[in-house]
Amino acid sequence: MAKITKEDALKYHEKGRPGKIEVIPTKPHRTQRDLSLAYSPGVAFPCLEIEKNPDDIYRYTSKGNLVAVISNGTAVLGLGNIGADAGKPVMEGKGLLFKIFADIDVFDIEVETREVDKFVETVKQIAVTFGGINLEDIKAPECFEIEEILKRELQIPIMHDDQHGTAIISAAGWINAIEIAGKKKEEVRIVVNGAGASAIACTKLLVSIGARKENIVMLDTKGVLRRDRTDMNKYKQLFATDRDIHTLEEAMKGADVFLGLSSKDVLSQDMVRSMADNPVVFAMANPDPEITYEAAMEARPDVLMATGRSDYPNQVNNVLGFPFIFRGALDVRATCINEEMKIAAVYALAKLAKEDVPENVSEAYNVKNLVYGREYFIPKPLDIRLITTIAPAVAKAAMDSGVARKPITDWDAYKSELSRRLGLENQLLRGITLKAKLDPKRIVYPEGANLKILKAANEVYHEGIAIPILLGDEEQIRQILSENHLDLNGVTIIDPRGKEEEERRNRFAELIWQKRQRKGITKDEAYELTFDRNYFGIMMVETGEADTMVSGITSEYGAVMGPALQLIGPRSDLNRVSGMYILITKKGPYFFADTTVNLDPDWKTLADTALLTAETIRRFNIEPVIAMVSFSNFGSVKASEHTQGPVRVRQATKYLHENFPDLLVDGEMQANFALNRELRKSKFPFSKIADHDANVLIFSNLSSGNAAYKIMQEIGGTDAIGPILMGMNKPIHVVPLECSVREVVHITTIAVVDAQHATREA
Repeated sequence: MAKITKEDALKYHEKGRPGKIEVIPTKPHRTQRDLSLAYSPGVAFPCLEIEKNPDDIYRYTSKGNLVAVISNGTAVLGLGNIGADAGKPVMEGKGLLFKIFADIDVFDIEVETREVDKFVETVKQIAVTFGGINLEDIKAPECFEIEEILKRELQIPIMHDDQHGTAIISAAGWINAIEIAGKKKEEVRIVVNGAGASAIACTKLLVSIGARKENIVMLDTKGVLRRDRTDMNKYKQLFATDRDIHTLEEAMKGADVFLGLSSKDVLSQDMVRSMADNPVVFAMANPDPEITYEAAMEARPDVLMATGRSDYPNQVNNVLGFPFIFRGALDVRATCINEEMKIAAVYALAKLAKEDVPENVSEAYNVKNLVYGREYFIPKPLDIRLITTIAPAVAKAAMDSGVARKPITDWDAYKSELSRRLGLENQLLRGITLKAKLDPKRIVYPEGANLKILKAANEVYHEGIAIPILLGDEEQIRQILSENHLDLNGVTIIDPRGKEEEERRNRFAELIWQKRQRKGITKDEAYELTFDRNYFGIMMVETGEADTMVSGITSEYGAVMGPALQLIGPRSDLNRVSGMYILITKKGPYFFADTTVNLDPDWKTLADTALLTAETIRRFNIEPVIAMVSFSNFGSVKASEHTQGPVRVRQATKYLHENFPDLLVDGEMQANFALNRELRKSKFPFSKIADHDANVLIFSNLSSGNAAYKIMQEIGGTDAIGPILMGMNKPIHVVPLECSVREVVHITTIAVVDAQHATREA
């Protein structure tokens, strides 16, 4: 698991606008007319319509896509009863997950009371605002009572995710695990360690889908729940047993399934060894499971294992459920989330794990082929099919069980709408980061004494994204690390000017001289260049002593690019390299090229840039749709000495159409047509990309490309990631002068993925 420091976490929550979520207007609001429509006098008309027909609140307000995440802070994560105010960061985080995974808007509500009646009354009074309510981090047994009352008295979807989210994901995994183990639901003997909200909800759901109550043994901190105990609430009494067993060790003998919702290290290897053949172990305590994956596998190679951790197979992660369950419930205006809807989610999730996994999902986890079996029986959180699988299943179950007030009639259209909701920008950086972490590469930072570089190196090192190599004076670097409380113990520091590097300098000098001896350089001059940290770092990549390099935060672009082109150069199949920026917008990510390298490219360079960009973004699991941009549309400006840009774009497009017929690319076209599918389709229906949303813009020259991304960045308020150098023989990347730590981390992550690809191609 990534190392998260207190300083990093506090800075993340505090920096810029405090907190993690904000309210953004969805209607025009620039003019006086807009404001008059939004508020007085225009707002009176929808108010009166709602007064006449209360259901019109869904038509004229955000209620239908608005969920309240409500807590009193009595059982916050692993922190316990820390209070409503201290729990607010968690509720904001839950709101963020709702938005990025299912496009559901959230207000977090913290209620300052421990009393069930007061909490319930507060929620009832504000419920008119919301389309659904997600109860969160409320301790047992109060959470059961609160949910029961609210579900009975309110007519909107309500779910306590700590109970049912974990239950739904674990039940889906349980179905698949016992199938792989060759066991039957009604026969398996189950041990549940833990008797809180999650444990009881998980167990109840297993009974609903086929487990037999008499085959279940549940334990709390005092031991087995037995009928002769007098210290149990009514919820624990549901799973009390008459069997003469008292301890976990006794319960585990011959058991088929272990469900852990308790604390770390309570399950021993001997207990696992005492289980039946092909035992199923769900050790779901977080952040540390009841038994580690390694210990369980060592004890029993035939074990089928799931945990709550992302660094092991089969993660039980609530984000696989709650966003999509609420999405489906909201979309049919369900009056509740009932048992049928939860069970539908269980079976939809279980079935998804059995389907062929798309290549982009496997690539996101750096796995050649994810196949249903012991190592994969729970889908991955980054699987973009989740929203189009679970939400429709939940919606249909709501309709079939009679709780849907707005039935869906066109399921294909509904799934298309769900796909559009899932903005790819939400997946892009998570997917790239996850891919980098699965196979981190050695990255050399020539500017090793720069504080921003050191902060970035600290982050990527502890996140497991990359293995940093710092170039610079070691004493100076250590002092900066100490002064800023950065922990980079174990990271390699190399001083290119140090005496101990003489042998390496001589070796690098010989190689530089061999490469450049017919370009006017002498051996002595080559040796002098090795004292330059950029040359030194580039040669580390060239000789395989590092996998990739990131530099430029204190250097002009050319000071890095020049040596890189001289010593490494473009790939053998290319004459030039190109630069690309990723623009993260609310409509999704856009890829602009060339933005940094080729001043006035010929048609072949434009074509190569398009191909390089397509190749690069496919590594990010995104399919390119390319618009070749100019100031004319499909030959509208005739050729002359002043219009060579459009002519080159036409030539490049023709070449791409003839030689790469499967590539979605067209041009030349103006930027507004490139970015507006409806406009393009109405005027140019013949275009190869008429029915597609373009996500790649290839510009006719460096001036237009560079200006476009900077305008988007400054006026459009978009985040820009880059420049990404494409086409180098070995991966070298250059960050902008005086860029932020975050930008260095992003480029580092991309550099690692680039290096992974280079390693596979070698």
